[in-house]
Amino acid sequence: MVNNIATVGRNGVHDFILIRASAIILTLYTLLIAGFFVVTPEVTYDAWHSFFGLMSVKIATLLAVLSVVVHAWIGIWQVLSDYIKPAFLRGSLQFFFSVTLLAYLAAGFLIVWGV
Repeated sequence: MVNNIATVGRNGVHDFILIRASAIILTLYTLLIAGFFVVTPEVTYDAWHSFFGLMSVKIATLLAVLSVVVHAWIGIWQVLSDYIKPAFLRGSLQFFFSVTLLAYLAAGFLIVWGV
């Protein structure tokens, strides 16, 4: 069996499950943020800051950021492997996008824990 290091899951089924799980996490996070706007009568900086200061919201935000990165990486990998046939170009683009997604992940962690 040939293993491709560019895949997130071990095979297509794992990628399918990761995509669905990340979509569910992002949906729940969207409902959490929407619930904040519904419940909070006046959204101010202080209300927003105290909301994101809660440990549960920080954890939910980090899960959402991680879900975006996993979701994006699987999607990018699928598109590049389907439509970019030259191996060097595909590998270069995969490297570029993986570095970009890692930077997004690092920025997300720094932003969340900076609040």
